[in-house]
Amino acid sequence: MDDLDGGPKRGAPWKRMSKEELENQYSPSRWVVRLGAEEALRTYSQIGNEATKRAQATGRNLLDVPYGDGEGEKLDIYFPEAVSEALPFLMFFHGGYWQSGSKDSSAFMVSPLTAQGVAVVIVAYDIAPKGTLDQMVDQVTQSIVFVQKQYPGNQGIYLCGHSAGAHLAAMMLLANWTEHGVTPNLKGFFLVSGIYDLEPVMHTSENASLLTTLEVAQRNSPQWHLQTAPTQPVDPACRILVTVGQHDSPEFHRQSRELYQTLRRGGWKASFEELHDVDHFEILWNLTQKDYVLTQIILKTIFQES
Repeated sequence: MDDLDGGPKRGAPWKRMSKEELENQYSPSRWVVRLGAEEALRTYSQIGNEATKRAQATGRNLLDVPYGDGEGEKLDIYFPEAVSEALPFLMFFHGGYWQSGSKDSSAFMVSPLTAQGVAVVIVAYDIAPKGTLDQMVDQVTQSIVFVQKQYPGNQGIYLCGHSAGAHLAAMMLLANWTEHGVTPNLKGFFLVSGIYDLEPVMHTSENASLLTTLEVAQRNSPQWHLQTAPTQPVDPACRILVTVGQHDSPEFHRQSRELYQTLRRGGWKASFEELHDVDHFEILWNLTQKDYVLTQIILKTIFQES
């Protein structure tokens, strides 16, 4: 039973951790169970590259479409066989601790989803050191506005992000769409093994030059915003799935569960899933498989099946 009243305990557990333990908790590759850390990262990259090549080879796509004026502000759109504006669109934001990763190796879920009639958009954004967190959040916002304006007859826009990409997708729960002159038809969020409170990351080597002050970390922490100034859902029917792998670290589990609890208290239609026997990388690369549990959850959510 989830404690929806308790919420995050006073004195977050990470504050009692040594620097070494924090480093360990926020290094996903140290928690893989079947491969070594380097081999897991290599396999993850290889599967992403192969899935992207297969998706591009179908020819049913628009590649490197600019959604803004910046050199890195591009996206790829993959269409199902029956192309129509009245499609559901799933937009994917890659991970890589805001410092690595690319849309060009992130089309994991394209084949299983387009086969069922979903258009998939893989979004690039300026990773650090070129991009700041504030810029990345703004670019993701721009990309969603672009898709809504290009395809105003869409049957729903669904946001999916992995790891750092889940953080960027979650930040869209706080977006002020009136500033952009369009309210996107957001119907669902799939937040996969994400980080939603950035303060503990400040105390790890992953911080690099990203989180220079507590203010920057809090400004870019959806968990902090949703706790201190709860945001009401624009569309109460919008579904949010917060998911984490069984073999993700305890801190990734804590962050995911606390975001879920905060969303539930705020009136969002949120659910939580711990996916059995997968680690931080397998949880995403398995999306290449049509029968994978997360693939099926995504499709059932999009097509409103119970």
